Amino acid sequence: MIIFATGGHSKVVFSACAEEVTCFFDDFSENDSFISKPVFKYDKEIRGSEKIIIAIGDNFTRKKVAGEISHSFGIVTDDSALVDHTVKIGVGSQILQGTILQADTIVGQHTIINTGASIDHDSIIGDYCHIAPQVTLCGNVTVGEGTIIGAGSTVIPGITIGKWSKIGAGSVVTKNIPDNAIAVGNPARVIKS
Repeated sequence: MIIFATGGHSKVVFSACAEEVTCFFDDFSENDSFISKPVFKYDKEIRGSEKIIIAIGDNFTRKKVAGEISHSFGIVTDDSALVDHTVKIGVGSQILQGTILQADTIVGQHTIINTGASIDHDSIIGDYCHIAPQVTLCGNVTVGEGTIIGAGSTVIPGITIGKWSKIGAGSVVTKNIPDNAIAVGNPARVIKS
């Protein structure tokens, strides 16, 4: 497994799959090693048969990088995560420490389910999303592509959050949120579209 990027989020991803990681790719790093592993500029010829994980927290940047990479993508699931056998996880996604994914949940491609998040049954999380630490999504929640749900937020059952939206940390989402919106508070209100 290769981790793309050498920032703070890379350390968290590394912790979830350390024994599998052979190296890092980072086009902007001046260092030749990171966490005792070699760092290379991206090259499709370097370890071309290995799978890669993009460890970049920003959803837009992660999507851009995914479109430029020739390697196949892997999936990272930390050993401490509780993932029901009916859950479907897209390539490039990261299921990190202490997360819970309940029955019939679908996680899109290149999505981050961060530390301690809890996703209840029948939820659908789109591609390139970031579910931040300690988020709770109750059952039947739908999260559109590219959306970030801030740390410690709660989304009640049956809610739909649109594409490329942002939910502020600690928010409680009790109503549907449209595409490209910023919503904050308890209850969460759209403050910008």
